[in-house]
Amino acid sequence: MDGTGTRRERFRLWRGRRPFLGGVLLVLGGAEILVTMKAPLPVILHIGMQGLAGYLLPSLMVVCGLLIVFNPAQRLFYSVLGILLSLGTWLTSNIGGFVIGLLLGAVGSCITFGWLPDQEPRVSRRQRRKAARATAQGFGDGAGEPA
Repeated sequence: MDGTGTRRERFRLWRGRRPFLGGVLLVLGGAEILVTMKAPLPVILHIGMQGLAGYLLPSLMVVCGLLIVFNPAQRLFYSVLGILLSLGTWLTSNIGGFVIGLLLGAVGSCITFGWLPDQEPRVSRRQRRKAARATAQGFGDGAGEPA
């Protein structure tokens, strides 16, 4: 159990140093649009430009999402490019993957754009309670209180 806890903590620290959620949402949005382009549904809408642009924009959304996760130093450029690609899928890819992929990509790009790397990591409630208990126990064992 100690090995998995260590791995989990390392992943949590790695994830905390980058706009992980925004990148994942952008990847999911691009993947959803690609899936709707390939779906054998009789109700698929092809509005606007057809062909290469319909597959290129969601593919670039996936690439931008991966680059956001693995290269967070350039997150602003990738997030602006991601939002433009997401909005472009409205015209090229089944109304942005039936709006779901477009919204996932737009929200992921906005989260990434607003992410700040200089923030202190958030302390969970469990960690705050643990610290409070340790502080209370430390004061209770002091010389000022009767035994």
